[in-house]
Amino acid sequence: MPSFTPEETQAILLSLQVAVVATVAVLPLGVALAWLLARRDFWGKTLLNGVVHLPLVLPPVVTGYLLLVAFGRRGFAGAFFDQCCGLVFSFRWTGAALASAVMGLPLMVRAIRLTIESVDARLESAAATLGASPFRIFFTVTLPLAAPGLIAGSILAFAKALGEFGATITFVSSIPGETQTIALAIYGLTQVPGGEDAL
Repeated sequence: MPSFTPEETQAILLSLQVAVVATVAVLPLGVALAWLLARRDFWGKTLLNGVVHLPLVLPPVVTGYLLLVAFGRRGFAGAFFDQCCGLVFSFRWTGAALASAVMGLPLMVRAIRLTIESVDARLESAAATLGASPFRIFFTVTLPLAAPGLIAGSILAFAKALGEFGATITFVSSIPGETQTIALAIYGLTQVPGGEDAL
């Protein structure tokens, strides 16, 4: 049975907390975007698809910097959330969860979208002809059939959040007990001479 120091235990628990919160928080948005991209045609669809997948192609450090600009205390979104509900993101564990959610969103959307696209649209049409509302069709036909995609997308987003490094260290730094996740703790150890012996 491996023994962990209090600092290591803290980093593990914080990583799990960040990953769970990020996955749960981004799931409704991921489902909505996946359904929109899979089932609707509208002007700007290609642009939206590109924006959703932007975190996959941008360097994570750039994503973290953009989050800091937008959600820092002086950023437009950060100032709004701070004044509105006292929610602070920069250099807090909530910011680590936000960064992880942003980085995991494209993986979740892609997995769910592919599953929704594989759902036979005739089943949805049949439900509509029987008088079901679009809301009911989504929750009783589309969503249950797309459940494997939801599970896969959630697992991918959780795994991405658990190992997120670049965006997190840029946005919230590596503060022990507050923002230092497993990935940041391991990085910190490798920067200290002889620190690799602790791994």
